[in-house]
Amino acid sequence: MGSGNDHLYTLSLLLFLFLGISNAMSESEEYKTYIVHMDHSRKPSSFLTHESWHRATLRSLSKPVDDKEMLLYSYNHVMHGFSARLTPSQVSAIKKSPAHIATHEERFGKLFTTHSPEFLGLRHSSGLWNLSSFGEGVIVGLIDSGVWPESESFNEKGMPPIPSRWKGKCHNSTSNPFPCNKKLIGAQVFIKGAQAAGGTDSPDDTPRDFLGHGTHTSSTAAGNHVPGASQFGYAKGVARGIAPRAHVAMYKVSSGGYIVESDVLAAMDQAIADGVDIMSLSLGFEQTPYFQDVIAIASLSAVEKGIVVVCAAGNDGAPNSTHNAAPWITTVGAGTLDRSFIATVTLGNNQTFKGKSEFPDRVIVLDTPLYYGKGDFNKVVCSYGALNVSEVYGKVVICDNNDRSSIFDQASELARVGAVAGILMADWIPFGVDGLSIPSLVLPTSSGALIRKYAIEAAGEAEVKLMRFVVTSFGTKPAPQVADFSSRGPDPINPNILKPDIIAPGVQVLAAFPPLIPVGGIGNYELASDYALLSGTSMSAPHVAGVTALLKAVHPEWSPAAIRSALMTTADTIDNNGTTLTNQPTNLPGTPLDYGAGHINPNKAMNPGLIYDIDWQGYVDFLCGLGYNDSEMRAILRQNQWNCSQEETDLNYPSFVAIFSKNSSSPNAKNFTRVVTNVGDDQSVYQAIIAETTRGMTIRVEPPTLTFTNKFQKQSYVVSVQIDGKFPPVAYAYLYWKDQNSHVVASPVVILNF
Repeated sequence: MGSGNDHLYTLSLLLFLFLGISNAMSESEEYKTYIVHMDHSRKPSSFLTHESWHRATLRSLSKPVDDKEMLLYSYNHVMHGFSARLTPSQVSAIKKSPAHIATHEERFGKLFTTHSPEFLGLRHSSGLWNLSSFGEGVIVGLIDSGVWPESESFNEKGMPPIPSRWKGKCHNSTSNPFPCNKKLIGAQVFIKGAQAAGGTDSPDDTPRDFLGHGTHTSSTAAGNHVPGASQFGYAKGVARGIAPRAHVAMYKVSSGGYIVESDVLAAMDQAIADGVDIMSLSLGFEQTPYFQDVIAIASLSAVEKGIVVVCAAGNDGAPNSTHNAAPWITTVGAGTLDRSFIATVTLGNNQTFKGKSEFPDRVIVLDTPLYYGKGDFNKVVCSYGALNVSEVYGKVVICDNNDRSSIFDQASELARVGAVAGILMADWIPFGVDGLSIPSLVLPTSSGALIRKYAIEAAGEAEVKLMRFVVTSFGTKPAPQVADFSSRGPDPINPNILKPDIIAPGVQVLAAFPPLIPVGGIGNYELASDYALLSGTSMSAPHVAGVTALLKAVHPEWSPAAIRSALMTTADTIDNNGTTLTNQPTNLPGTPLDYGAGHINPNKAMNPGLIYDIDWQGYVDFLCGLGYNDSEMRAILRQNQWNCSQEETDLNYPSFVAIFSKNSSSPNAKNFTRVVTNVGDDQSVYQAIIAETTRGMTIRVEPPTLTFTNKFQKQSYVVSVQIDGKFPPVAYAYLYWKDQNSHVVASPVVILNF
């Protein structure tokens, strides 16, 4: 039984709730989902659980809430509070409770989708794969759209036993069995919020994936070895996740493409309770301050418990567009692979050209007339309705670049008039070349001009000797590039933290896919595949989650911040041309605002030399410096008491952002303090090197030398950044710490002068 004070508290709660909504609620008020933060220390002891307290609170309103219907979730780990369907009047009443901290209306989110292990340098015989036993014993939890358990990527061949610490479960029923095993060790469903909000009318209550997104991401992170995988013959080879011996747990939050905050919070809450080591989220919501950002709040709780949280940066493509950018989250942008899918054409003059193609059949075109509509602009660009069947039927047709119609429109016109195939010209195809309705290859205008020249000169004798489709080409240059859709910094919420942290493969990634979902088509027929090529930061995040699993297996003592530091300070900023990473589609050099610290390099991350670690107090001090009020701090920290350091402290992040104002009265110098921990050789001496500076910039490091005599020893240093009055709006440099044993610990330094 509770104490007398508990009963007094309950009575006073009932009284103010009744008064708070008296005569205030209209019958026409609309129910919406709200996320409600509560002060857990005020729970009367008469309630055995927080959920029973939350239910009683809802039933206590003068117009009582049906808690069985309207309470969606009660949260225990990611935050203290609940989500429920409420009217504005009911919310107003709850806000008057002394236990209330904060409330906001739920927001909708989205999934971030639009040969990689080898490209990342992972090899069977050596390096991180070998030393980590392919991630054995690590549990990767994915918050996503479900999973297709029958996929060969989730077979348990060669898998170790399920870790004894695992507390999760596999959703099952006698009417709709869902198979789990030693690879797929957990699968649960959290879509009550989306159903209540009308975001899905699907009655589906199983973890089965009917979108394909979750199957793809989970197999990317930790799918088992599957020989002979491809999408219609493209990218054919052994499909495997980055950590093929890690275990997978799926938390389904999307059934029809809609995602809501209450479901994501519930899934992350359960993942923490179940005992995952890593959470991977390839989804996001509109950017908001950390105290209103459910992924930021839940991730901070996870990180406090030693769980690494990896999130996609988003597919907005523009500056100031990063998502999931709280500094305790590893935020991942997307890069390209050195692999391309092509078709080839050999002309009557024996010239051969390669072009992009993803036509889903091994079509061969032999000794076929070549047509070009010279003299008629609409025919030249294959405008819809311009071509005549009598002129082009049974021929290969050239279509010039056309700003007014897409290559897909051109292919449709060729199909209408019975052309055999198309040679299309486009310098940039933002959405890829899959889905063309006729066998076609797409060339840049420079190459297309040579084919056009041949067609004009050969006139009626012009022909195609051979066209071949379904060809996979390796060694594409430059690679990696920053994907055009990958969200870029500065971060809109806090530009003082460089985001994204890193980039990883996210363009045309092959991974498992449900066999009932079409991924291509020929004519009127839709085609399915057990493996599919998808693009998006959704695809890059599970690459990093997989590498994190490998690092966790080798270094179980490393904190989430230490793992992120190792990934960042060893990342590559040079492509396979030997030049700075470039951007799609311009091929112009990128900057850390595009790619963060660089492209992930798993083998180097295993032995970074030095790490930048951050403990709980470091994040508290960071939040203290943002000027949040007490309610906002309580919402994100889930605590009533915290201590802010008396002295202003820098977050011990592996990158630097110095923000200046062009106002002449503003300071033109900034100092940053960092602490590094030696995780390399006992006896190490590191020298500071500043590189790639811009004119008008001065960067100094004190001390310029760090000497370590023991492993895990810590040393601090200060970086001073100074600019002159004519400095450009954006510039960057690099700080490298190099030791005698070939360790290079790299940190980008970004300077913003607004």
